[in-house]
Amino acid sequence: MGEFTFITLRDDPSLKDMAAEWFHSKWGIPKNAYLECMERYLNRETEYGWYLCMDGDKIIGGLGVIENDFHDRKDLFPNICAVYTEEKDRRKGIAGHLLEMAVNDLKAKDISPVYLVTDHTGFYEKYGWDFLCMVQGEGETDLMRMYIHR
Repeated sequence: MGEFTFITLRDDPSLKDMAAEWFHSKWGIPKNAYLECMERYLNRETEYGWYLCMDGDKIIGGLGVIENDFHDRKDLFPNICAVYTEEKDRRKGIAGHLLEMAVNDLKAKDISPVYLVTDHTGFYEKYGWDFLCMVQGEGETDLMRMYIHR
């Protein structure tokens, strides 16, 4: 993993537009929604950050931290969101490193526990996450798995 660089958006704010576009292309959430969250982080209105894995000048992995990741348990926050690694770069520990980075960064700011929703089973447990409960996604009929990192 030596060729990859892991940064927060605050380390290089010039990546904001590219990062918002990258996350939008992966998840279909409007680019402006990402930009708004990123602006709040860069302006220090929130400590809910954005974490990127760079391969040279290309984003190949990333995740964000937001108040609520579109589910009905508004009492469970903050949420890790938009976890994504480019397919060709999977199974190299990138997502795990980004998760660790985010959790440690938040803990250093006395923000704990942290939550996330996912359809995956077995992946997040490897990185110290515990299954907490099932939650209802906004506009979803199926329940999603909610995990907690204490």
